[in-house]
Amino acid sequence: MNPQANLIFIISLLLGTTITISSNHWIMAWTGLEINTLAILPLISKSHHPRAIEAATKYFLTQSAASALVLFSSMTNAWHTGQWDITQLTHPTSSLILTSAIAMKLGLVPFHFWFPEVLQGSPLTTGLLLSTIMKLPPIALLYMTSHSLNPTLLTTLAILSTALGGWMGLNQTQIRKVLAFSSISHLGWMAVIIVYNPKLTLLNFYLYAMMTATIFLTLNTIKVLKLSTLMTAWTKIPSLNAMLLLTLLSLAGLPPLTGFLPKWLIIQELTKQDMAPAATLISLLSLLSLFFYLRLAYCTTITLPPHTTNHMKQWRTNKSTSTMIAILTTMSIMLLPISPMIHTIV
Repeated sequence: MNPQANLIFIISLLLGTTITISSNHWIMAWTGLEINTLAILPLISKSHHPRAIEAATKYFLTQSAASALVLFSSMTNAWHTGQWDITQLTHPTSSLILTSAIAMKLGLVPFHFWFPEVLQGSPLTTGLLLSTIMKLPPIALLYMTSHSLNPTLLTTLAILSTALGGWMGLNQTQIRKVLAFSSISHLGWMAVIIVYNPKLTLLNFYLYAMMTATIFLTLNTIKVLKLSTLMTAWTKIPSLNAMLLLTLLSLAGLPPLTGFLPKWLIIQELTKQDMAPAATLISLLSLLSLFFYLRLAYCTTITLPPHTTNHMKQWRTNKSTSTMIAILTTMSIMLLPISPMIHTIV
Protein backbone atom coordinates (compact mmCIF):
# COMPACT_ATOMS: atom_id res chain seq x y z
CA MET A 1 0.00 0.00 0.00
CA ASN A 2 1.11 3.56 -0.77
CA PRO A 3 2.79 5.01 2.40
CA GLN A 4 0.83 8.29 2.06
CA ALA A 5 -2.48 6.40 1.87
CA ASN A 6 -1.42 4.29 4.86
CA LEU A 7 -0.64 7.45 6.84
CA ILE A 8 -4.04 8.97 5.97
CA PHE A 9 -5.86 5.82 7.17
CA ILE A 10 -3.88 5.69 10.45
CA ILE A 11 -4.54 9.42 11.10
CA SER A 12 -8.26 8.86 10.33
CA LEU A 13 -8.31 5.98 12.84
CA LEU A 14 -6.82 8.19 15.55
CA LEU A 15 -9.18 11.03 14.61
CA GLY A 16 -12.29 8.79 14.74
CA THR A 17 -11.24 7.35 18.11
CA THR A 18 -10.53 10.81 19.54
CA ILE A 19 -13.87 12.22 18.32
CA THR A 20 -15.83 9.35 19.91
CA ILE A 21 -14.08 9.32 23.28
CA SER A 22 -14.19 13.12 23.66
CA SER A 23 -17.77 13.75 22.49
CA ASN A 24 -20.83 14.52 24.62
CA HIS A 25 -23.37 14.37 21.79
CA TRP A 26 -24.57 11.06 20.34
CA ILE A 27 -24.27 12.25 16.72
CA MET A 28 -20.58 13.15 17.22
CA ALA A 29 -19.91 9.77 18.85
CA TRP A 30 -21.61 8.03 15.92
CA THR A 31 -19.55 10.10 13.44
CA GLY A 32 -16.32 9.01 15.17
CA LEU A 33 -17.37 5.34 14.99
CA GLU A 34 -18.14 5.70 11.25
CA ILE A 35 -14.76 7.35 10.52
CA ASN A 36 -13.08 4.47 12.38
CA THR A 37 -14.93 1.82 10.39
CA LEU A 38 -14.18 3.44 7.03
CA ALA A 39 -10.49 3.97 7.89
CA ILE A 40 -9.81 0.35 8.93
CA LEU A 41 -11.50 -1.29 5.89
CA PRO A 42 -8.63 -0.58 3.41
CA LEU A 43 -6.12 -1.79 6.02
CA ILE A 44 -7.98 -5.12 6.33
CA SER A 45 -8.32 -5.66 2.57
CA LYS A 46 -4.92 -4.30 1.45
CA SER A 47 -3.51 -7.75 0.53
CA HIS A 48 -6.32 -8.27 -2.08
CA HIS A 49 -6.52 -11.92 -1.02
CA PRO A 50 -10.09 -13.36 -1.21
CA ARG A 51 -10.00 -14.05 2.54
CA ALA A 52 -9.01 -10.42 3.24
CA ILE A 53 -11.84 -9.12 1.04
CA GLU A 54 -14.28 -11.45 2.82
CA ALA A 55 -13.00 -10.21 6.21
CA ALA A 56 -13.44 -6.57 5.15
CA THR A 57 -16.99 -7.27 3.91
CA LYS A 58 -17.96 -9.04 7.16
CA TYR A 59 -16.45 -6.23 9.20
CA PHE A 60 -18.28 -3.56 7.22
CA LEU A 61 -21.68 -5.28 7.51
CA THR A 62 -21.50 -5.94 11.28
CA GLN A 63 -20.08 -2.51 12.13
CA SER A 64 -22.61 -0.64 10.00
CA ALA A 65 -25.46 -2.62 11.63
CA ALA A 66 -24.04 -1.80 15.09
CA SER A 67 -23.66 1.91 14.19
CA ALA A 68 -27.27 2.00 13.00
CA LEU A 69 -28.34 0.51 16.35
CA VAL A 70 -26.30 3.15 18.25
CA LEU A 71 -28.10 5.85 16.26
CA PHE A 72 -31.48 4.19 16.81
CA SER A 73 -30.83 3.90 20.56
CA SER A 74 -29.85 7.59 20.87
CA MET A 75 -32.87 8.71 18.80
CA THR A 76 -35.23 6.63 20.97
CA ASN A 77 -33.73 8.21 24.08
CA ALA A 78 -33.99 11.73 22.58
CA TRP A 79 -37.63 11.03 21.62
CA HIS A 80 -38.56 10.08 25.19
CA THR A 81 -36.35 12.43 27.23
CA GLY A 82 -35.40 15.28 24.85
CA GLN A 83 -31.69 14.66 25.67
CA TRP A 84 -28.87 14.04 23.14
CA ASP A 85 -26.20 14.00 25.85
CA ILE A 86 -24.40 10.65 26.09
CA THR A 87 -24.43 10.60 29.90
CA GLN A 88 -28.21 11.22 29.98
CA LEU A 89 -29.18 7.84 28.50
CA THR A 90 -32.00 7.05 30.94
CA HIS A 91 -34.68 5.25 28.91
CA PRO A 92 -34.54 1.45 29.57
CA THR A 93 -35.27 0.47 25.92
CA SER A 94 -32.52 2.79 24.69
CA SER A 95 -29.97 1.35 27.11
CA LEU A 96 -30.95 -2.20 26.06
CA ILE A 97 -30.49 -1.37 22.35
CA LEU A 98 -27.20 0.42 23.10
CA THR A 99 -25.87 -2.60 25.05
CA SER A 100 -26.65 -4.83 22.02
CA ALA A 101 -24.99 -2.35 19.64
CA ILE A 102 -21.81 -2.05 21.73
CA ALA A 103 -21.71 -5.85 22.18
CA MET A 104 -21.82 -6.14 18.38
CA LYS A 105 -19.09 -3.50 17.99
CA LEU A 106 -16.82 -5.25 20.50
CA GLY A 107 -17.58 -8.85 19.56
CA LEU A 108 -19.20 -9.95 22.83
CA VAL A 109 -21.20 -13.21 22.79
CA PRO A 110 -23.75 -13.68 21.13
CA PHE A 111 -22.51 -11.12 18.53
CA HIS A 112 -19.00 -12.57 18.38
CA PHE A 113 -19.07 -14.59 15.14
CA TRP A 114 -17.53 -11.92 12.92
CA PHE A 115 -14.45 -11.22 15.05
CA PRO A 116 -12.35 -14.43 14.65
CA GLU A 117 -13.07 -14.49 10.88
CA VAL A 118 -12.09 -10.83 10.42
CA LEU A 119 -8.93 -11.22 12.49
CA GLN A 120 -7.96 -14.36 10.56
CA GLY A 121 -8.34 -12.51 7.24
CA SER A 122 -6.31 -9.46 8.33
CA PRO A 123 -2.52 -8.93 8.42
CA LEU A 124 -0.93 -9.02 11.89
CA THR A 125 -0.51 -5.23 12.10
CA THR A 126 -4.19 -4.66 11.21
CA GLY A 127 -5.13 -7.43 13.66
CA LEU A 128 -3.30 -5.46 16.35
CA LEU A 129 -5.37 -2.35 15.52
CA LEU A 130 -8.62 -4.36 15.50
CA SER A 131 -7.86 -5.93 18.90
CA THR A 132 -6.76 -2.75 20.66
CA ILE A 133 -7.48 0.75 19.30
CA MET A 134 -10.76 -0.26 17.58
CA LYS A 135 -12.14 -1.48 20.92
CA LEU A 136 -11.47 1.81 22.71
CA PRO A 137 -14.42 3.93 21.33
CA PRO A 138 -17.13 1.32 22.17
CA ILE A 139 -15.63 0.79 25.65
CA ALA A 140 -15.54 4.58 26.15
CA LEU A 141 -19.28 4.73 25.27
CA LEU A 142 -19.99 1.92 27.77
CA TYR A 143 -17.95 3.82 30.38
CA MET A 144 -19.94 7.02 29.84
CA THR A 145 -23.32 5.25 30.02
CA SER A 146 -22.37 2.68 32.71
CA HIS A 147 -24.73 4.15 35.35
CA SER A 148 -27.84 3.38 33.25
CA LEU A 149 -26.94 -0.08 31.88
CA ASN A 150 -28.70 -3.28 32.93
CA PRO A 151 -26.37 -5.23 35.32
CA THR A 152 -28.12 -8.59 34.81
CA LEU A 153 -27.82 -8.41 31.02
CA LEU A 154 -24.16 -7.39 31.15
CA THR A 155 -23.27 -10.12 33.66
CA THR A 156 -24.99 -12.72 31.44
CA LEU A 157 -23.13 -11.47 28.33
CA ALA A 158 -19.86 -11.44 30.29
CA ILE A 159 -20.16 -15.01 31.57
CA LEU A 160 -21.19 -16.29 28.12
CA SER A 161 -18.26 -14.44 26.51
CA THR A 162 -15.74 -15.86 28.97
CA ALA A 163 -17.16 -19.38 28.47
CA LEU A 164 -17.31 -19.29 24.67
CA GLY A 165 -14.04 -17.38 24.30
CA GLY A 166 -12.26 -20.10 26.29
CA TRP A 167 -14.13 -23.05 24.85
CA MET A 168 -13.89 -22.13 21.15
CA GLY A 169 -10.20 -21.25 21.38
CA LEU A 170 -9.24 -24.74 22.59
CA ASN A 171 -8.74 -26.55 19.29
CA GLN A 172 -7.56 -23.67 17.05
CA THR A 173 -4.29 -23.99 15.14
CA GLN A 174 -4.26 -20.45 13.69
CA ILE A 175 -2.68 -18.02 16.17
CA ARG A 176 -4.83 -15.06 15.04
CA LYS A 177 -8.01 -17.02 15.80
CA VAL A 178 -6.65 -18.00 19.22
CA LEU A 179 -5.97 -14.32 19.93
CA ALA A 180 -9.50 -13.42 18.73
CA PHE A 181 -11.09 -15.86 21.19
CA SER A 182 -8.70 -14.60 23.87
CA SER A 183 -10.03 -11.08 23.16
CA ILE A 184 -13.65 -12.26 23.49
CA SER A 185 -12.80 -13.88 26.84
CA HIS A 186 -11.10 -10.70 28.14
CA LEU A 187 -14.06 -8.59 27.03
CA GLY A 188 -16.21 -10.78 29.28
CA TRP A 189 -14.05 -9.74 32.26
CA MET A 190 -14.44 -6.08 31.26
CA ALA A 191 -18.22 -6.30 30.79
CA VAL A 192 -18.90 -7.99 34.15
CA ILE A 193 -17.50 -5.07 36.17
CA ILE A 194 -18.49 -2.04 34.01
CA VAL A 195 -21.67 -1.26 36.01
CA TYR A 196 -20.02 -1.58 39.45
CA ASN A 197 -16.59 -0.03 38.87
CA PRO A 198 -16.14 1.45 35.36
CA LYS A 199 -12.54 2.54 36.07
CA LEU A 200 -11.57 -1.09 36.62
CA THR A 201 -12.89 -1.88 33.12
CA LEU A 202 -10.64 0.81 31.67
CA LEU A 203 -7.63 -0.48 33.65
CA ASN A 204 -8.34 -4.01 32.40
CA PHE A 205 -8.61 -2.72 28.84
CA TYR A 206 -5.33 -0.78 28.99
CA LEU A 207 -3.40 -3.75 30.37
CA TYR A 208 -5.06 -6.14 27.89
CA ALA A 209 -4.21 -3.79 24.98
CA MET A 210 -0.60 -3.57 26.14
CA MET A 211 -0.14 -7.35 26.40
CA THR A 212 -1.93 -8.02 23.10
CA ALA A 213 0.17 -5.38 21.35
CA THR A 214 3.31 -7.10 22.66
CA ILE A 215 2.18 -10.49 21.30
CA PHE A 216 1.13 -9.14 17.87
CA LEU A 217 4.37 -7.16 17.44
CA THR A 218 6.46 -10.18 18.49
CA LEU A 219 4.63 -12.48 16.06
CA ASN A 220 5.08 -9.86 13.34
CA THR A 221 8.83 -9.74 14.05
CA ILE A 222 9.29 -13.52 13.85
CA LYS A 223 6.71 -13.80 11.01
CA VAL A 224 4.56 -16.54 12.55
CA LEU A 225 0.85 -17.20 11.86
CA LYS A 226 0.31 -20.89 12.76
CA LEU A 227 1.18 -23.14 15.69
CA SER A 228 3.22 -25.43 13.43
CA THR A 229 5.53 -22.58 12.36
CA LEU A 230 5.67 -21.26 15.93
CA MET A 231 7.34 -24.54 16.95
CA THR A 232 10.34 -23.91 14.71
CA ALA A 233 10.53 -20.13 15.18
CA TRP A 234 12.58 -20.38 18.40
CA THR A 235 15.79 -20.55 16.35
CA LYS A 236 15.22 -17.06 14.90
CA ILE A 237 15.36 -14.88 18.03
CA PRO A 238 15.50 -17.16 21.11
CA SER A 239 15.43 -14.31 23.67
CA LEU A 240 12.29 -12.82 22.07
CA ASN A 241 10.61 -16.23 22.17
CA ALA A 242 11.38 -16.54 25.89
CA MET A 243 9.74 -13.15 26.45
CA LEU A 244 6.74 -14.23 24.33
CA LEU A 245 6.30 -17.18 26.72
CA LEU A 246 6.11 -14.82 29.72
CA THR A 247 3.76 -12.39 27.93
CA LEU A 248 1.39 -15.25 27.05
CA LEU A 249 1.35 -16.39 30.68
CA SER A 250 0.72 -12.78 31.72
CA LEU A 251 -2.24 -12.58 29.30
CA ALA A 252 -3.52 -15.79 30.91
CA GLY A 253 -3.50 -13.95 34.27
CA LEU A 254 -0.97 -16.02 36.22
CA PRO A 255 -0.02 -14.45 39.57
CA PRO A 256 3.52 -13.07 39.46
CA LEU A 257 2.82 -11.26 36.15
CA THR A 258 0.96 -8.07 35.15
CA GLY A 259 -2.12 -9.87 33.77
CA PHE A 260 -3.03 -11.10 37.27
CA LEU A 261 -3.69 -7.53 38.49
CA PRO A 262 -7.01 -6.77 36.68
CA LYS A 263 -8.41 -10.26 37.42
CA TRP A 264 -7.54 -9.92 41.10
CA LEU A 265 -9.14 -6.46 41.38
CA ILE A 266 -12.26 -7.55 39.45
CA ILE A 267 -12.80 -10.63 41.63
CA GLN A 268 -12.31 -8.45 44.73
CA GLU A 269 -14.85 -5.87 43.48
CA LEU A 270 -17.42 -8.55 42.52
CA THR A 271 -17.11 -10.08 46.01
CA LYS A 272 -17.69 -6.63 47.56
CA GLN A 273 -20.87 -6.32 45.46
CA ASP A 274 -22.21 -9.65 46.83
CA MET A 275 -21.62 -11.34 43.49
CA ALA A 276 -19.43 -14.19 44.75
CA PRO A 277 -21.19 -16.80 42.51
CA ALA A 278 -20.49 -14.70 39.37
CA ALA A 279 -16.87 -14.19 40.50
CA THR A 280 -16.42 -17.94 41.09
CA LEU A 281 -17.99 -18.84 37.74
CA ILE A 282 -15.98 -16.34 35.69
CA SER A 283 -12.75 -17.44 37.45
CA LEU A 284 -13.42 -21.10 36.68
CA LEU A 285 -14.26 -20.29 33.04
CA SER A 286 -10.98 -18.43 32.65
CA LEU A 287 -9.23 -21.80 33.19
CA LEU A 288 -10.40 -22.72 29.68
CA SER A 289 -8.46 -19.76 28.29
CA LEU A 290 -5.48 -20.71 30.45
CA PHE A 291 -5.33 -24.05 28.63
CA PHE A 292 -4.84 -22.54 25.17
CA TYR A 293 -2.40 -19.90 26.45
CA LEU A 294 -0.34 -22.73 27.95
CA ARG A 295 -0.58 -24.56 24.62
CA LEU A 296 0.75 -21.48 22.80
CA ALA A 297 3.47 -21.01 25.43
CA TYR A 298 4.43 -24.69 25.15
CA CYS A 299 4.74 -24.45 21.37
CA THR A 300 6.70 -21.19 21.70
CA THR A 301 9.60 -22.33 23.82
CA ILE A 302 9.48 -25.84 25.13
CA THR A 303 8.87 -28.20 22.21
CA LEU A 304 10.82 -29.19 19.18
CA PRO A 305 8.79 -30.54 16.26
CA PRO A 306 8.52 -34.35 16.41
CA HIS A 307 10.13 -34.91 12.98
CA THR A 308 13.08 -32.59 13.15
CA THR A 309 14.59 -33.77 9.88
CA ASN A 310 11.49 -32.76 7.89
CA HIS A 311 11.57 -29.19 9.14
CA MET A 312 13.74 -26.46 7.74
CA LYS A 313 15.38 -24.64 10.62
CA GLN A 314 14.92 -20.88 10.43
CA TRP A 315 18.06 -18.78 10.09
CA ARG A 316 18.89 -16.90 13.25
CA THR A 317 18.50 -13.19 12.52
CA ASN A 318 21.05 -10.68 13.76
CA LYS A 319 18.69 -7.70 13.70
CA SER A 320 18.01 -6.26 17.11
CA THR A 321 14.53 -6.33 18.65
CA SER A 322 12.76 -2.98 18.46
CA THR A 323 12.75 -0.77 21.55
CA MET A 324 8.92 -0.67 21.46
CA ILE A 325 8.68 -4.47 21.87
CA ALA A 326 11.28 -4.38 24.68
CA ILE A 327 9.35 -1.70 26.62
CA LEU A 328 5.95 -3.35 26.08
CA THR A 329 7.28 -6.78 27.08
CA THR A 330 8.82 -5.42 30.27
CA MET A 331 5.55 -3.69 31.21
CA SER A 332 3.49 -6.77 30.30
CA ILE A 333 5.50 -8.86 32.76
CA MET A 334 6.62 -6.64 35.63
CA LEU A 335 3.81 -4.23 36.62
CA LEU A 336 2.35 -6.36 39.44
CA PRO A 337 4.72 -5.03 42.20
CA ILE A 338 3.45 -1.47 41.60
CA SER A 339 -0.21 -2.56 41.77
CA PRO A 340 -0.90 -0.50 44.97
CA MET A 341 0.08 2.65 43.06
CA ILE A 342 -2.08 1.65 40.07
CA HIS A 343 -4.96 0.86 42.43
CA THR A 344 -4.78 4.30 44.06
CA ILE A 345 -4.91 5.93 40.59
CA VAL A 346 -7.97 3.82 39.74
